[in-house]
Amino acid sequence: MRRGRPVSYGRHMSLSIAMVTLDCREPVALATWWAQLLGSEVGETNDGWFVLVSDGSGRPRLGFQKVDDPTPGKNKMHLDLHADDLEAEVARLLAAGATEVGRRSIGEFGWVTLADPEGNEFCVAPA
Repeated sequence: MRRGRPVSYGRHMSLSIAMVTLDCREPVALATWWAQLLGSEVGETNDGWFVLVSDGSGRPRLGFQKVDDPTPGKNKMHLDLHADDLEAEVARLLAAGATEVGRRSIGEFGWVTLADPEGNEFCVAPA
C-alpha cells in the first residue's frame, strides 16, 4: 500500500464490516453481558452456538461464537470504546464483572485496558 493515496483493487469490489465476532465458551452469557453494558440487545441466539448483539438498527454489531477451546493468550484484535466520563465508566464495568488489565497513555492521551468475563481485552478512552 502506498502512503498518501488509497489503493484501488477493482471497480466493483467493496467490503464493509458486518460485525466483530468473538470466540468464547458461553456465547449467550457473554453476549448478554456486552448487550447490557452497551445498551444493546441480544438478537438471534441460534441455539447458543452463535449469538448476535444489535444496537436496534437491525444490523448486528457483535457476534459471539461458541468454540470448545478459545485461543489462549492475548487476543489479536480488541474493541476500543469511548466514554464521556472515563473513571465512572471504568467503575461501572468493574462492578459488572470486567477486570482491569492496565492503564496506559501516549502523551496526554490515556486509556484503560480491561477484560470481559472470558478474558477478552478491550480499551476504554475518553470521548
